[in-house]
Amino acid sequence: MTLPDDRQAREILRGIGLVGVAVFLFALTDAISKYMTQFYPIGFILWIRFFFHTLVLLAVVGGRQGLGFVRTRRPGIQLTRGLLLPLAALMFVSAISQMPLAETVAITFVSPLIVTLLAVVVLKEHVSVGHWIAISCSFAGVLVIIRPGGDALGWAALLPLGTAFSMAIYQVLTRRIAGLESTYTSIFYPGLVGVLLFSLALPFTWTTPLAWWHLALMIGGGLVNAASHLTLIRAFEHAPASKLAPFSYTQIVWSTLVAYVVFGDFPDSWSITGIAVIVASGIYVAVKVRRH
Repeated sequence: MTLPDDRQAREILRGIGLVGVAVFLFALTDAISKYMTQFYPIGFILWIRFFFHTLVLLAVVGGRQGLGFVRTRRPGIQLTRGLLLPLAALMFVSAISQMPLAETVAITFVSPLIVTLLAVVVLKEHVSVGHWIAISCSFAGVLVIIRPGGDALGWAALLPLGTAFSMAIYQVLTRRIAGLESTYTSIFYPGLVGVLLFSLALPFTWTTPLAWWHLALMIGGGLVNAASHLTLIRAFEHAPASKLAPFSYTQIVWSTLVAYVVFGDFPDSWSITGIAVIVASGIYVAVKVRRH
């Protein structure tokens, strides 16, 4: 059923607003993780994040719909996705423990462009010359941020690139099961696998919290992470992903502001240039996809 134009516009605006909330929450989660890496092993931080992510999903979605969403008809793909997301999280949190937050987030935002590249190689999709130019510019933006051969970011800059590649494969697999699996199912399994994987390392990473508010902050980070995913789902219920994709790049703005307020970090002129190139390239591709 087609919605009247005014109602459709209101729904899209709601979706955009929810995306703005979701990406702010993602930036907040990242800042909490970065702060905690000063005191605790990364595996321990991620175990808490995935544990409470999964717990909230079971409580909120299970409480409303029952536990039917935990059943999957594509266990192989869900397991693979479940391995990729914790791997991406591990590389990302390792990166932000060594790098400024804004630059790290910006580099991971080449992921949608890598998806376009993989769509050509794996899904045999046709990509226009404009898309290829955008992909090339995006990677040029990454090089401007990293400045290979210089002393800007060093080897740690490879970690967000690894995150971007892992997330790109994750997104391609998500496309493969779109419409075949519940969105909640597709969010649940990466969380569950993350809990199981980081539980294996827990005997080696467990650290008694140094202060009660450290524990509260880590639990809060897990709850905020779950809330960000649920908010993003709500956004997609109001508007199609193609119309919302350009606004996901506001996460870089939020990350820059949060990093400045919490850590006193602000990108230098070279990093700002690289970030701008990545954002412009990503928005170009998102807009072209929407038009098609």
